[in-house]
Amino acid sequence: MKDTGFSVPAAKLDRLAASYWTNQKTGALELFDPAEAGQWSRPPAFPSGGGGLVSTVDDYLAFGRMMLNRGRHGGDRILSRPSVEAMTTDQLTQEQKAVSGLVPGYFDSHGWGFGVSVVTRREDIAGSVGRFGWDGGLGTSWYSDPQEDMVGILMTQRAWTSPKPPEVRADFYTLAYQAIDD
Repeated sequence: MKDTGFSVPAAKLDRLAASYWTNQKTGALELFDPAEAGQWSRPPAFPSGGGGLVSTVDDYLAFGRMMLNRGRHGGDRILSRPSVEAMTTDQLTQEQKAVSGLVPGYFDSHGWGFGVSVVTRREDIAGSVGRFGWDGGLGTSWYSDPQEDMVGILMTQRAWTSPKPPEVRADFYTLAYQAIDD
């Protein structure tokens, strides 16, 4: 993953897209984070292990495939199989889910592994049980589906306006699953 980090080197800033958001008061689409002078144009004071990475589709796909391959990338072992299994298994108790303030109803069909969301109950065409991944509030979504041997990556330049994913995310995964022809 040569293009993933907590910042983008100056020599690669021309490849970074600007980020936009919807102004809650006016409804207008506005620049949120300019590529050339934004938060990823320089190293952060303190890199966060829980978020803040910037990446490319190619690197995201390599990561998603490695997770599907239980920790292997090509012929190399990156993570142990048991580590990937722990990461992609729901680690929350029913009591923890009941008091979560995340999104009402989210844990009715999802759990949380070590750093990834895990689908625990199918609720639509795009939610195979066991599918795991992450939605980023600045407009990205990645899920790996072991049942379908599929990696889905959606990268937009538009920040979410609420904890509920935007319609483009649901449309993307619905279309991806509808395209399965076996």
